[in-house]
Amino acid sequence: MPVIDNLKNAELGLLDLMDPDAINKFAKGFLASGRPLNLLIESAGVMMPTLKRDQRGNESQLSTNFLGHFQLTNALYPALKQANHARIIVMSSRAQSWNGVDFDDPNFNHRKYDAHTAYAQSKAADALFAVALDKRAAKDDIHAFAVHPGIVPGTDLSRNVTGNEALKKASAFALNQLEFTHMINTGNSIKAKLAHEREYDYFKTVSQGAASTLWAATSPQLADLGGVFIEDCNISHVEPADSSSKFGVRPWAVDEKTADRLWQLGEQLTGTKFTI
Repeated sequence: MPVIDNLKNAELGLLDLMDPDAINKFAKGFLASGRPLNLLIESAGVMMPTLKRDQRGNESQLSTNFLGHFQLTNALYPALKQANHARIIVMSSRAQSWNGVDFDDPNFNHRKYDAHTAYAQSKAADALFAVALDKRAAKDDIHAFAVHPGIVPGTDLSRNVTGNEALKKASAFALNQLEFTHMINTGNSIKAKLAHEREYDYFKTVSQGAASTLWAATSPQLADLGGVFIEDCNISHVEPADSSSKFGVRPWAVDEKTADRLWQLGEQLTGTKFTI
C-alpha cells in the first residue's frame, strides 16, 4: 500500500526531473491552485547509473539530482514567496566529500565517464545550490538547506550501482528491515555482516534517514538560518579538503564563490533565469 494512502488531504503528482516540459507542467498545475508553498523537499535522485543524458545533453545524475530541482525551484518560486517562512530542503550526500563540480566539463563530454565521480559532483552541486539559493531568497523570507540523510540502503537508491560489492551487500541486507532495524537499535555490528567492509560500516533505517530532513524542515533552531549543510539532525562542520573523515562537509561544497559559479552553470544548462 502506498504511503500516501495513509495521509489525509494528500495529492499525488507525476514529475520527471529530466524532462523540462514535465517540470514546467507540474509547476504550472500547482501555481494554478493559488496555494502558497511552505515547504519544498527536493529529495528525488539517481545514483551511479550507466551514462545517460537528458534531451538537452546533460548527464543524468547532474540532470536529475541538481538541474531538475534548479528548474523546479524557479518554476515554483511564486508559491514559495507567497508563503510565510518557506523552507527548501535539497538532498545532498556524503558523496559531496569525494569531489566537487568540474566546471570545465560537468557533463563528461570530454573526460571519461565515471559514475561515482558524477554522483559526487551532483551531490556537491546540491549543497552549493542551497548556499546560492539561500543567499538570493533570504530577502523573501525563504531559506534553503542541504541535507545528508546518512547511508540508507533500504531506500533501494543503490539499485543501479555497479562494481561496489560492499554497497550491494548492504542493500540486500537492508531489505530485511526487521533484522536491520534490530541490529541498529541494539548496537550490534552491521559491519560484521558485511565482511568488515570499511566504507559502509554505519547505516540508518529509512525512518532514521528521514530524521535530518524533517529536522531541517521543522526545527525552530533554524528559523533565522539558511545555506547550511545538515547531517545527523545538526548543522555540520566544514572539514579540510584532504580530510578522510566520513563526516562533515568539504569546502568545495559550501564555498560562496563556487556556489555563485554553480548558479550561473545551472542557468546556462537549463536555460532558466531566476526572477528572484
